[in-house]
Amino acid sequence: MSGAGAALGARLRERDLSAAPAALNLLESAAPDDLLEAAALAREVSPAALGGEAPAHLIGLTGPPGAGKSTLLSALLRTWRADGRTVAMLAVDPSSRRSGGALLGDRARIDFDPADRGILIRSTASGERLGGLARPTRAAAQALAAAFDIVVIETVGVGQAETEVADVVDTVVVVVQPGSGDVLQFLKSGIMETPDVLVVTKSDLGQPALRSHRDLSAALRSLGNRRTRVLSVCAIPPPTGIDELSAAIDEHRATLDLASHRLRARRAGVLSDFVLEQGQRGLRALGGRAAAEALLGEQDPGLDAPALLGLLTAAGGGERG
Repeated sequence: MSGAGAALGARLRERDLSAAPAALNLLESAAPDDLLEAAALAREVSPAALGGEAPAHLIGLTGPPGAGKSTLLSALLRTWRADGRTVAMLAVDPSSRRSGGALLGDRARIDFDPADRGILIRSTASGERLGGLARPTRAAAQALAAAFDIVVIETVGVGQAETEVADVVDTVVVVVQPGSGDVLQFLKSGIMETPDVLVVTKSDLGQPALRSHRDLSAALRSLGNRRTRVLSVCAIPPPTGIDELSAAIDEHRATLDLASHRLRARRAGVLSDFVLEQGQRGLRALGGRAAAEALLGEQDPGLDAPALLGLLTAAGGGERG
């Protein structure tokens, strides 16, 4: 399949949405030839090839099981499509120990029109990696960001290990279920430092939802966090608060220095991948985390993630498998 990765990347760069499924298949493959083609794809959608950062708004959405993430995403999807925006969703599900595939298949829980060519929804397995993200998720999000207006990553659960999504996206949305004790759990785990927008679902429950909203707002104030928005929504028909939530997500994106934010995220992700591949021994060979970060900081901001990972690996004397 010589040249297939570069061709797919070029099509995504031209905002050809029909190239997305094949691109995701390639990025999820572990075959040696496909890994080379995936690197070629990444080069075609890198900031250097695009002439800047990819145009999509990258959104991470996470929250405990049962909080209503899929129902909320269904409502947001309708709002975004009504605005004429194309949307790709990567739903990261727990892995089957036997097959390695996604167990839950979040795509089945999100209400959408399968004939709508402006929507792509893909379930992917989380594998054994901590952080709530499957290994190819970062590469997939960056590739899709070249073609779609909005790319959403929905992660499994919520907690200290799930905060890796913040190193991939522009805006982190954390979903909370009323009366579930999530506020206390968030304070214990440090999750309150992660979200850009906190969403209390099921506002139709009345007092429990109001209490959760107040508790979250008080917890943020106690931490000196005055930037995170807290919103209450009801996603079941007739939905309420969805337009306000969409606007709050857009407003957060507008406050970012996107180039600096994406560059930090890209380098953090590469360092995470390097440690996953080479372990602490590989990190020590580079002189430690600070030295690795300094080395990444010296590189061209337009380099794609595979190129940066290759530089770290070569500098540490390791091998890419």
